[in-house]
Amino acid sequence: MSPAEVKALIQQGLPSAEVEVRGEDHTHFEALVVSPEFEGKRALARHQMVYATLGDRMGREIHALSLRTLTPAERQAG
Repeated sequence: MSPAEVKALIQQGLPSAEVEVRGEDHTHFEALVVSPEFEGKRALARHQMVYATLGDRMGREIHALSLRTLTPAERQAG
């Protein structure tokens, strides 16, 4: 998978999110996901929301995904 494909999948599942994805070997990726839907949720719940957008690709086409999940306010506070 390419970083663009991972980004598209996350954006499909979380349409209000701003998503940046980097990856060099097509199986290991780093993603920044900023979404108002994360408001009031802990990191684990936020990560589960992102993993849900990728479905069974996690562990298959995507071997590793390093996530940073923020609300828009958290990103601004930066």
